[in-house]
Amino acid sequence: MASRSLNRVLLIGNLTRDPELKYTPAGTAVCTFGVATNRSWKTADGQTKEEAQYHRIVAWQKLAELCGKLLTKGRKVYLEGRLVYRTFTGRDGQQRTIAEIVLDDFIVFGDGRKVADEIPTEAGKAPVTESAEELPAQAEELTAAPEKKTIQPEEKKTESKNEDVNPDDIPF
Repeated sequence: MASRSLNRVLLIGNLTRDPELKYTPAGTAVCTFGVATNRSWKTADGQTKEEAQYHRIVAWQKLAELCGKLLTKGRKVYLEGRLVYRTFTGRDGQQRTIAEIVLDDFIVFGDGRKVADEIPTEAGKAPVTESAEELPAQAEELTAAPEKKTIQPEEKKTESKNEDVNPDDIPF
């Protein structure tokens, strides 16, 4: 029996390019994009240094289609996945190895841009927006007093009768 192991990657970063959604000959969706993560630190002499790492992300099937619809260059995302190393022969005939993160889940963070055009809304629901200037207008719409509806006699609800409950009738 094999011992347990863990291959898990958690990242928060910004997309370096728009996702590229393609389909395999079998019809499976695959989406690739890049994410940059940054770190900064102070040196012994007090200077602030910064460093960026770039990661190749691959998503498959429905998750790939969601990435293609919801993600754009510059968006901040939280990613969960697993690390995979892949070897291939380059165009120049050289053997190459790359590291990829196969995506399991992601969360898109708000960045102040309007995303109502990107996310389809359900019928009857207001579109989701992230624009700060539109929030007060939406709040007014939501808090406005609803129109009073007059109840016709045939629409009146009948009140339920209060019945005494015998504790012996309760099954537990």
